[in-house]
Amino acid sequence: MHGNSENLDKLDNIYSDVDGIFCAGDFSEDGKPETGKQVLDKLVSKHEYIFSVIGNCDEPEFIGEIESQDVSVQKGLVFHNGLAIAGSGGASIFTNTTANERTEEDLITDFEIVKNSAQSCIDKDGRWNNLILISHNPPKGKKCDSPAQEVHAGSQLLTDLILDYSPLLVVTGHIHEGVSIEQIGKSTVINPGSLAEGKYGIVELNSIDNQWKIQNIELKTL
Repeated sequence: MHGNSENLDKLDNIYSDVDGIFCAGDFSEDGKPETGKQVLDKLVSKHEYIFSVIGNCDEPEFIGEIESQDVSVQKGLVFHNGLAIAGSGGASIFTNTTANERTEEDLITDFEIVKNSAQSCIDKDGRWNNLILISHNPPKGKKCDSPAQEVHAGSQLLTDLILDYSPLLVVTGHIHEGVSIEQIGKSTVINPGSLAEGKYGIVELNSIDNQWKIQNIELKTL
């Protein structure tokens, strides 16, 4: 959201139609950490079920704010309506000028709980079919991590984890130009873009005989 709480109000007509909200971080405008709290407060007023991490424009201490609002999945594994949701916050070191840049190795440690739980959760087809990962930093992909042609800023370690555990869905952000829906192995990855720029996504999930499927996934613009 990058400090833009007004665009949250422009989605008022759809909040009642969705079961939950996934937020991949960057509550704050870059260099203005005070803007994050007002955005968070507005967001939590919109829906009962929110699952979030923080971004690279959020101060590392902002994790305490989303934890206090009980919307954090960063370094955790939350079960909701048959889904398992885990998250990683911040972004890999690039310019070293934003508030929350971390090494790739550090980012991936946020998913240790996924690795430790995997043995009992992977199904007969070798995937964790109810797992959703929310990662502010994108995996290395074709488009989701690309700020310019032939340039990729994503994490290979995250891509490797996706290939190992085949989550149902990966929600990411960070790279505003990387708006896309793509496949990494058996997993669907969505970078919906920044809501500050009027961009968001809708995902429809369905479970039949305990097997979760993506029924529909769309990129949207206000």
